[in-house]
Amino acid sequence: MKKHYDIIVIGAGHAGVEASIAAAKMGFSVGLVTMDIKAIGRMSCNPAIGGTAKGHLVREIDALGGVMGQIADKTGIQFKMLNTSKGPAVWSPRCQSDKNIYSETAAEFVRNQEGIEVLQDMVKELRVNEAGSGESGYKYKITGIKTELGYEIGCRSVIITSGTFLNAVMHTGKSKVTGGRIDEKAATGLSDCMLGIGFVTGRLKTGTPPRLDIRTIDFGKTEVQPGDKNSQPFSHRTNKGNFPFQRQVDCYLTHTNEQTHEILRTGFEDSPMFTGRIKGIGPRYCPSIEDKISRFSEKPRHQIFLEPETLNGETIYMNGFSTSLPVEVQEKAARTISGLEKVKIIKQGYAVEYDFFPTHQINLTLETKLVSGLYTAGQINGTSGYEEAAAQGLMAGINAALKLKNEEPLILKRSEAYIGVLIDDLINKCPEEPYRMFTSSAEYRLVLRQDNADQRLMHYGSRLGLIENNLTDVLKEKIKLIKEGTDYFNSNTISPKDVNEYLISKGSAGISQNEFLSNIIKRNEVRLNELLKLETFGDNILMMKIRENEEAVNQIEIDIKYRGYIDRQSEHISHFIKNEELRIPADFKYEKIKSLSAEAIEKLGKVKPNSIGQAMRISGVRPSDISAIMIYMRG
Repeated sequence: MKKHYDIIVIGAGHAGVEASIAAAKMGFSVGLVTMDIKAIGRMSCNPAIGGTAKGHLVREIDALGGVMGQIADKTGIQFKMLNTSKGPAVWSPRCQSDKNIYSETAAEFVRNQEGIEVLQDMVKELRVNEAGSGESGYKYKITGIKTELGYEIGCRSVIITSGTFLNAVMHTGKSKVTGGRIDEKAATGLSDCMLGIGFVTGRLKTGTPPRLDIRTIDFGKTEVQPGDKNSQPFSHRTNKGNFPFQRQVDCYLTHTNEQTHEILRTGFEDSPMFTGRIKGIGPRYCPSIEDKISRFSEKPRHQIFLEPETLNGETIYMNGFSTSLPVEVQEKAARTISGLEKVKIIKQGYAVEYDFFPTHQINLTLETKLVSGLYTAGQINGTSGYEEAAAQGLMAGINAALKLKNEEPLILKRSEAYIGVLIDDLINKCPEEPYRMFTSSAEYRLVLRQDNADQRLMHYGSRLGLIENNLTDVLKEKIKLIKEGTDYFNSNTISPKDVNEYLISKGSAGISQNEFLSNIIKRNEVRLNELLKLETFGDNILMMKIRENEEAVNQIEIDIKYRGYIDRQSEHISHFIKNEELRIPADFKYEKIKSLSAEAIEKLGKVKPNSIGQAMRISGVRPSDISAIMIYMRG
């Protein structure tokens, strides 16, 4: 073991994996500390990657040079594009993964990355010194860590990606044991150390459903949920010729009923949620089953998805049935559900309560405001989900490396990435409940689609050395093809005899004279990939190239169909960027502005926004407060 690393990453979950690999790729020595060397990238909840908005995050992580998309592609056992019946802004890729292969693959990525050393230990203390003159604005500077085994290791930066393990307690019924996951101990000491340094802490809660014995389920009574026939990978690096890599399986849908709900209610008096034993706030958008039947008592049933955890294992994840009720109540209630009449629970559902650190204490770089060189990412920042954690881990790793290089940080705007929305929301809204990403959180979601993540972000990954040159070459060719194709369809016409048969077959009106191809493509019933099969395009070299590039076909169609909406959002983005460019000095004294409300002064002083745009998004800051600040700055 070394006595010193450039960067130490605490925790080897999804955030820790991204942070350590990014920092090492950027040329720094990384010590990755984990309490269990076999738990790298472990999927402690649902073994699935992506989903609504979360899939956007994974595509962006990949475009920046992160690894989550590659790992998901290598381990996915069912791939699905969600929301395809709606507009392209909300299409979201998702895959069910084999949780064991996922963890093994994540560990392999870490092992194969030069510059990372994995240490099995628990970090008990952070070592800090008083900040020097070159660290203005900070009280302390990070110098190292001390571990449970007594090692003192020096470093220049620390990234904490501790997940749900800080002072963690697990609840099932009246049972209460310390631990961040079943059979895994809690991380102790680090929270107390941070409190001693001057940080403020809080408590949050998350939960997980029971795992069921696959041999005791009658799948014939459930509704089959197959994956897509034409599966799409997450990663731009994945060779589509070999994809998917794993055998593909089905998931299944069933429902609770009134009898299920009645049995669950019998356990409420022993529920740690309802009796007040759990103090932490749980995720509003992923409630437990007891919370669902309490809050939505008028609903006669709730969806339950039965999802395999592994290809060859015996466990099924009971998605939609997260609970901390007594085990006997869990099993009795489960057996009232169609297909689960004889089910056995292999691992009970439970709730985990853990420490987090409210995000008014960090900057947009994810560096803490109190300690120079100390970064936090993932559930320690109050988020939920593998994808939110991985996105933060990647950005923390990149920014820690950039600071050590004395280079400008990478701060993604809300207008250019869901990752930008995520971090901006964390800093400016400082959520007090577990934060999860939704497409509705992104006001510019039509231009922040999952399909164009490479065009939006790959240039950053390339500049940082996280993206291979051959990928940027492929991207340049695709962008060129999209432009040429769009220009062609906007400037060329098609005759009635060449297109009417197709239009009528799609239930669309025929044309009586030549029409611009772009106007044909704009029709809801028309699909560009079908139009390109018409005989009139048979020997057109450009059309042949476009036909061979599925991504280009989709991009051209979206660009033409939604051009009016895209242009409108682009206008809004221009106004947004203008406000972002109105900088607020770091030492700005808000209390000097007499017309500011007390709440605005408090919130602005906490967050310390670096622009007018950021100040506008802080909860509790009114438009009149913004006007007062701008008048004061001009004066």
